[in-house]
Amino acid sequence: MTTIYAAMRNRLLVCTDGEDGWTTAEHLKGHDLECVASSPDEPERAFVGTFEDGLYRTEDGGGTFERLETGFRIETGDESRGAEDGGTVETEAVMSLAVSPHDPDVVYAGTEPSRVYRSEDGGDSWTHLEGIIDLPSEEEWFFPPRPDTHHTRWLEVDPFDPDRLYVGIELGAFIVGDVSDPSDVHWRERPPGSRRDNHSLAVHPDREGRVYSAAGDGFAVSNDGGESFSHPQDGLEHTYCWSVVPDPADPDRILVSSASGASKAHTAETAASYVYRKDGDEPWERLEERGLPMGDGVVRAVFTTADGTVYGVNNRGLFRSSDFGDSWERADVEWDEGLETQTPRGLVVVP
Repeated sequence: MTTIYAAMRNRLLVCTDGEDGWTTAEHLKGHDLECVASSPDEPERAFVGTFEDGLYRTEDGGGTFERLETGFRIETGDESRGAEDGGTVETEAVMSLAVSPHDPDVVYAGTEPSRVYRSEDGGDSWTHLEGIIDLPSEEEWFFPPRPDTHHTRWLEVDPFDPDRLYVGIELGAFIVGDVSDPSDVHWRERPPGSRRDNHSLAVHPDREGRVYSAAGDGFAVSNDGGESFSHPQDGLEHTYCWSVVPDPADPDRILVSSASGASKAHTAETAASYVYRKDGDEPWERLEERGLPMGDGVVRAVFTTADGTVYGVNNRGLFRSSDFGDSWERADVEWDEGLETQTPRGLVVVP
């Protein structure tokens, strides 16, 4: 049985592919969702981040969800945006989540304003990994729709080193963290060639040092654990990149979703998004007429992989490909008209 968590704008879809076909349940309706994460090592547990109401967790495979008391707070003494003198400000905006591939009880959460928190007990308690906003470039970070702030858009744990954490700030910096000592984290910001407007990051379990970045200012790839990046752009006609996923069987094959800009990526009324694939040193190829909707009226897709299959979700439905984008099949899940105007925020598949 496969369970899929699709975080849409105002609801979480929990889709289950069982012996009798697909069933779909909706949770957290009316919440402003931002991200979702889970681990195949704890298949009954998943986390969902919301913009206005903090962090939720299920421990029964999506049957029920509880709000976690995380204590994500901003201290006034650090002069961060949004904080007031004489106290602390609690942030409810959980923008990114990652479960360590080395230990499913180790979970990371990123917030707005930009902070990173870590749990070592599956979300029961959290530690602030300090130092992100002390980086020199922080004065240049801003999120265009809310320019007085910024947020941690993506978190990714290195599959070869449990103490190496990759952080994408929207809009501001790519950051590498050494989290071996949570009380004294060492951050390195903006390595050569890294993107600024980071939307999603990915790594590959079979290629040490490989890091992929899909950003508003283009695609980038690193072969040295994020110490430097190159920009293979040939053939990529739409460079506002959102989601990136590598082929589980080949780290040199990559899918990205992209558009010409934010309004073409995120708003159904004005959307025109596309999916591209890169194979080794070949130029990017636009994957049109393969069964996955793209073009006018289609918002940028969000991708993930499980058991060698690629899954993608956009405002037209949930799709999967067993040949890394050559062909796509639409999953027979419930998809009402309200979902056709929404932009997906996250996708997790638990085999």
